[in-house]
Formats: sequence, C-alpha cells, structure tokens
Amino acid sequence: MARARQVRAEITRQAILDGAAVAFDLSGFEGTSLSDVVRNAGVTKGALYFHFPSKEALARTLMDEQLLVSERVPATDDPGLQTVIDLTHQMAHGLRTDVRIRAGIRLVIEFGSFTHPDPTPYDGWIDTCRTCLTPAQRRGDIHPSLNVQDLSTLLVGAFTGIQVTSHVRTRREDLHTRVTDLWNFLLPTIVPPQRIALFHPTGTPGTIPTAPTH
Repeated sequence: MARARQVRAEITRQAILDGAAVAFDLSGFEGTSLSDVVRNAGVTKGALYFHFPSKEALARTLMDEQLLVSERVPATDDPGLQTVIDLTHQMAHGLRTDVRIRAGIRLVIEFGSFTHPDPTPYDGWIDTCRTCLTPAQRRGDIHPSLNVQDLSTLLVGAFTGIQVTSHVRTRREDLHTRVTDLWNFLLPTIVPPQRIALFHPTGTPGTIPTAPTH
C-alpha cells in the first residue's frame, strides 16, 4: 500500500509540474497564478501545496531540471567539441517539442534578469561546456591559445540569444538552422583548419531527434 501511495504521489507531482510548465511557458512567472497551475494540472490546491509550498518552489524545480543538461552528455570517456554541438541541437529540439524545457528556459531567463538575478543555471551550462571542451583542446580540436572558460561562456550566451531571437521571430521554427549557423561561423575560428572536417555543425547524424513540434 505504501508503494502504491508513493506512485500516486509521484504521478500527482509530475502532473503539477506539467501544469505549471504550461502556465509558465504561456505567461511567465509573474503572469502565472497557482489557480492557473491547478487548472492545468487537474489537481486540488491542497495537492499542490502538499508537494510545492509556493509558486517560486514550482519555478525553481522547473529551472533545476535545466541544470541537468550535463545528463545529456553521452556516456563516453572522451566528450569533446562535437558533444557540445550535439547538446545545442538537442536543447533546440527540446525547446521546440517539450513544454517543460520551454518553461524552464523561460524561467531561467526571467530569473537571470535584472529583476531576479540568478546566474546558477548559466554557470551550470558553462561548466558542462568546459568539461567537454577542455579535453577537446588537449587533443588538438581547439586552438591552444583559446581560453576554454571564455569560449564556454560565449557559447552559452550565444545560444541563449539565438533561441530567444528565434522564438520571437519564428516561434523557434528556424532554431536548428540558426544553431547550425552559429557553428558554421564559429568552427573556422576555434578549430585548426586540418580538423574542421571532423565536426558536424548540424549535429552528429542520427543523434538529433526529428519529431514534429507540439
């Protein structure tokens, strides 16, 4: 019985997070009420408060999911530059198809603004990039004169700006194209000429999902 209750509680918790994601994706943090979340989730306010004491706790949980980006790094002994390229396309796919990712990213941007400054998610993404790019530089895939920390910071900032611009202009319909543009322009700058052909600006073939948006 205890196990069944735990399963039901987790189902309810996930439903609340899904409902909150829909609301935050549509209206942002300030524009979302707990009544919106309850309505979207199909639960009572009592159930919501049992799992989450406040709207900010809900938002923090969705933002924390974005910190798990490192879990998208393939289980390999030699992550590198192509890993980062693939991650940007995987994140682009998630933004186009997964409302929880969209909501989390919107909240990250809102909480990273001047109103609610919080660099934690960005720092997490930068750390993930640096973890991949450091061995890439050691093996000669990145110019030795480049500072990998600075490059990682640039990549996170560039991707953030690209996805926001794509959202505003095309509802992210062109996001993969814009991410590919980023790498087409950047690779000749950061990679020695004799190694550029090793990398796929559009992502490793077969690793980027192509499911329709919803």
